Amino acid sequence: MKKETKEMTEHKSVSVKTLTKSTIWDVQENDVFRLLDAVEKDAELRENMRHYMDIVRSAFMLEELKAGENEELIRKKYEKQGYKVGNIKTGEDSHILLAVKKRPITRVTDLTYENIRHISAAKLMEVIERNFGGGWDSLSQSIQDIIESGFDISTTTLPQDRLHKKGGMYEKKVEDGYEVLEIPKGTWVEAIFAKVKPEAFKPRMTFDTPIDEEDEDYEIEDNYNRPDEDDVDMDDEPNDDEINEDNYRTTFDIESDPDEDAESLSDYIADE
Repeated sequence: MKKETKEMTEHKSVSVKTLTKSTIWDVQENDVFRLLDAVEKDAELRENMRHYMDIVRSAFMLEELKAGENEELIRKKYEKQGYKVGNIKTGEDSHILLAVKKRPITRVTDLTYENIRHISAAKLMEVIERNFGGGWDSLSQSIQDIIESGFDISTTTLPQDRLHKKGGMYEKKVEDGYEVLEIPKGTWVEAIFAKVKPEAFKPRMTFDTPIDEEDEDYEIEDNYNRPDEDDVDMDDEPNDDEINEDNYRTTFDIESDPDEDAESLSDYIADE
């Protein structure tokens, strides 16, 4: 039996119910067909089709293709551009031809809080290098915040002959598993070090001393029915301005949902 890779296991674990703008980056084009097909077949899920399409579009480009005489030519045209093309049933005797392609992460403006943990440190270095060679300080604060949410980042700027000094910061960072990007600045070099940051662990609340509720001397303080001190005034007088059923009124307009007439997947494909 062929041993499954970690990547294959991750792709299998993503379902419609676990689909978010973060987990969608774990799947590939073929998985999109599976997920959308599952939504289309389930009446309850289909009611939230716009929600699922918004999630898929955050990580993939979608194009509905015209089926017919030139279907094979159209399919090949999109496949040459890196799209995966497939059919999704929209009824017993109907289907749509869909082209799907994952959004590339090539520029720093492509980085988001949702996808930053789905790229490697080496890939991050490639993206930063394409940013006109300006170095870490050339990135906007918002982009730096996104990157640092998924990576440990440190930088140093030294004369070129000192950067690779034995036992220096460069050598120690590389030994510790950091990827390095060197950006020449005249006779000096800025080195940007990046390493994937481990997922944050949220510990559960614990008590130093266990509580024995069977202990006769133990009393549970009842704070549930105790009003807040700020809400109580023993000398309160009735307030003439208090809202009651005689002086309260609200009006609002109920607008129809523009999506409620949408009946199938094809109603949402071209809606960017």
